[in-house]
Amino acid sequence: MEQIKVSSVEDRAAGYKEVLPQLKSLIADEPDFIANAANLAAALKQTLHYASWIGFYFLKNGELVLGPFQGKVACTRIKIGNGVCGTAAVQKRTLIVPNVYEFPDHIFCDPDSKSEIVVPLVKNGELFGVLDLDSSEYGSFDEVDARNLELVADMFSDTFSETYPIRNGS
Repeated sequence: MEQIKVSSVEDRAAGYKEVLPQLKSLIADEPDFIANAANLAAALKQTLHYASWIGFYFLKNGELVLGPFQGKVACTRIKIGNGVCGTAAVQKRTLIVPNVYEFPDHIFCDPDSKSEIVVPLVKNGELFGVLDLDSSEYGSFDEVDARNLELVADMFSDTFSETYPIRNGS
């Protein structure tokens, strides 16, 4: 497997345009979504230098449970509706938080985190988790990130199996 490469780190849109096909290729032939989550987290961490933490939380028994990630040790469980991850999960929409200190009920898993973006993971209209990115700088994420990370979430969701044992009730 080749390393994921992005030549343009200054222009976010160009960087995503370059990396998205590589990410798609990375997970195209792998049916296991945990393996895909692990590789996507690593690949995004390699290419999004402004992100200090990148990872997945999966819905299990009514809460978000930590999945594959890159970065510092993280919160293991997040209640639906709590923090940025839990709020994005309830609303089933991407949340960009330029300053986590201004977000009511923010959960400080990493005291160095200053900004965050969370993208819900949905398959067939059902939430099964979130993709979470943090930064140690304020205002690190924007609409370019939101649009492109939603594309990543969509391609990842295609690898999610309805029979995989992380569902609400499993």
